[in-house]
Amino acid sequence: MRLRLFVLLMFAICVGAGPALAEKRVALVMGNSAYKNVARLANPANDATLVGGMFRKAGFDTVDIKLDLNGSEMRRALRDFGGKARDAGVAVVYYAGHGIELDGVNYLIPTDATLETDSDVLDETIALDRALFAVEPAKQLRLIILDACRDNPFAKTMKRTIASRAIGRGLAKVEPTSPNTMIAFAAKAGSTASDGDSKNSPFAAALVERLPTPGLDLRKAFGFVRDDVLKNTGYKQEPFVYGSLGGDDVALVPAKPVATGPQANSDSEIRRDYELALQLGTRDVWTAFLNRYPSGFYTDLAKAQLNRISAEDARAAAAEKARAAEEEKAKLAAERAKKAEQEKAAAAAKAAEDARIAAEKAKQIEEAKAAAAEQRRKDAEAAAKALADKQAAEKALAEKIASEKAAAELAAKEKVQRDAEQKVAALAPAQSAPSVSPQETAKLVQSELRRVGCLASNADGDWNASSQRSLTLFNKYAGTKFDTKLASFEALDAIKAKPGRVCPLVCNYGFKADGDTCVKITCRTGYRINDDNECEKVPDKKPVATREDAKPRDDERKKVEATPSKPQATGQIYCSSAGCRPVRPGCRLEAGTGIGRTNNIGAGNAEICN
Repeated sequence: MRLRLFVLLMFAICVGAGPALAEKRVALVMGNSAYKNVARLANPANDATLVGGMFRKAGFDTVDIKLDLNGSEMRRALRDFGGKARDAGVAVVYYAGHGIELDGVNYLIPTDATLETDSDVLDETIALDRALFAVEPAKQLRLIILDACRDNPFAKTMKRTIASRAIGRGLAKVEPTSPNTMIAFAAKAGSTASDGDSKNSPFAAALVERLPTPGLDLRKAFGFVRDDVLKNTGYKQEPFVYGSLGGDDVALVPAKPVATGPQANSDSEIRRDYELALQLGTRDVWTAFLNRYPSGFYTDLAKAQLNRISAEDARAAAAEKARAAEEEKAKLAAERAKKAEQEKAAAAAKAAEDARIAAEKAKQIEEAKAAAAEQRRKDAEAAAKALADKQAAEKALAEKIASEKAAAELAAKEKVQRDAEQKVAALAPAQSAPSVSPQETAKLVQSELRRVGCLASNADGDWNASSQRSLTLFNKYAGTKFDTKLASFEALDAIKAKPGRVCPLVCNYGFKADGDTCVKITCRTGYRINDDNECEKVPDKKPVATREDAKPRDDERKKVEATPSKPQATGQIYCSSAGCRPVRPGCRLEAGTGIGRTNNIGAGNAEICN
């Protein structure tokens, strides 16, 4: 117990010294709603008032709330805040209003900005780096929160001095170079944020709900903010955080110290002692608990636990007595004791067994009582926690109502000015045409359409039917609705915002897509390309009976028939005074005078030739 009191005393000394050693926390909150050259924004002034009130309730040493600042006022506010951040551990800048991104650099727009051309951005706005410079001296945490990702009307009206200069949608991604620096965007780079349907934006409402949680690490707090905004905007707006912190938890609001000191046995202290005694569960521990806490809810629970231990001891003693009686009975039987003694021993054993059974039942009853008491304890603690949560919720609701009331009072003071400005803002500002020719604009759009895979022809500046079809394809696959009859700078900006291919690659028959090019399909031996542009096996050919060509045979037959037949030898011999010889071809022998022979010599035959 002495050791515990010593530890508590040292903890109390450390906690008591904590606030004295804590770093100073300062915040600058700016909200621009009353723009002079474009329509008024409804929420930034309300958001700044709400967030500034949150910083004050969180115990910040200095909170400067500045509304509707022109260019010189914004620069002066950042300069003065930089001086306050020099001796601070935590420095925070919150800005709600219009912002713009030009060539990858982010700028905050004061209420008096005109921005007729893109070059005016450098003169009439405040670079985000100026806010980073203001928080730079802080020793522990440098935090920039930007609710400036709204759809920017200046980008639609300003003239471009260079046609290829990029004016982004929303804000550009940033990478802080200083350690322990974080930059939180209401919507991630390249996207816009919503003002919401209420008097505060979804991003500001989530900040006020999550950031003041004592002891909650900022990375986890902004993670909760992201989840809340995604849910409340139908997953259309995703906040994003850039930069990094170290391994230790960094909370915007330090964790609340545990109350210590000679308090009169608070329930939390009694509960801790009860749970410790419950883990040990010995008679001495419960007796010591009852001596320290003689009355109360936990005292009754401790008594129930002590009764359970007593019942267990009684059961053990009865079981031991029954065992001893059984041993005595066996001993007497073994020694062949007299029947009376055996009966007496048997009766004693039966009585001991009955006592054991009764003790067992008593133990079960006490255990049931202890379990019921333990359940009542858990129910009571759950009821106490529910009551505490309800009180905390009611307190938070009261604070929210008070904050909204303060914001409403501030809005009422500016009602007359707001009404007048809203009438002026109802007139849509006339758009100024870019200072480039339509043919050059068409060529720029065609080049970007070729880059994202929607145009196959060259960029020649002729906005013909092929170019119009390519923009139609871009609208289809990018989800945009640009007029395809002309090449506009709005379409150019949207196409430039796409980092890679948008339209799918379409190849001719016999070719297939390989990355961003079409390559010829090559099938292995025995396969061919089918109608689906895929390789399929060539079916085997069946033999077909064909009629032999009769023309050569007929020609040979006609040739033979046209050739005169050779004379056939008759075998006859014609003999005359000159001698004998075969009958000449085409001649024959007829009976007459002369000498003839057919295989022999005869007379009276003559050779007749026709």
